[in-house]
Amino acid sequence: MEAKPSVAPSSFIDQQVFPGDLVLDLSKMTNQTIKLGGGLCQDGDVISVMKAGKLRFSKPNKYWVESSHKRYVPSVGDNVLGIVVEARADNFFVDIKGPALAFLPVLAFEGGTRRNIPKFETGTLLYVRVVKANTGMNPELSCTDAMGKAAEYGPLKDGFMFESSTGLSRTLLSSPTCPVLETLGKKIAFEIAVGLNGRVWVNATSPSIIVLVANTIMQTESLSPAQQKIRVENLLQKLQ
Repeated sequence: MEAKPSVAPSSFIDQQVFPGDLVLDLSKMTNQTIKLGGGLCQDGDVISVMKAGKLRFSKPNKYWVESSHKRYVPSVGDNVLGIVVEARADNFFVDIKGPALAFLPVLAFEGGTRRNIPKFETGTLLYVRVVKANTGMNPELSCTDAMGKAAEYGPLKDGFMFESSTGLSRTLLSSPTCPVLETLGKKIAFEIAVGLNGRVWVNATSPSIIVLVANTIMQTESLSPAQQKIRVENLLQKLQ
């Protein structure tokens, strides 16, 4: 859905909004094209909120409502962090924080054949992709991208995984750059994998860096992007 405004509704961006709130009046806006994401609907020249959350904005001119949930609702194409809970002959059953366990076929790997089936112990953390998410059925996962390549998918070794809200996960994956990760990355070397199901994995050369990155991410969840950047910069200055 597209509409044409002239000015960004800065008074609503990064603020809590609720169903029925009017956040844009297109009759007073011209000259730019915007895109409306989830949580917003258009009725004539009025853009209103459909679900509670924070109004977010990203260039070029995209608006959506970001909601945080503890329980994840699987969606095809989502990258998630799953924990192996059971291994069977044809599938691994994986916990992805959804309403039901997901299954990962033993052949859903690059070059997967019966001769090279991976062996994952219970508790193994995997970075996987949701490929099927039909109502009333267990979601299906894959350790390959759309081209059948392993890409970044597979087991995540060492490091530390912590649970978060789905809103925090989407913030960390926000485009073009998440202020927290961008600011931390300028001073500290670390690896991170973020699942849209509200799980985050962090790894670094020392446990102290892992703890620093994880705690910083969790402590800045409720802040606006500008506040996040300031908080992280202040924290890094104190550590120096």
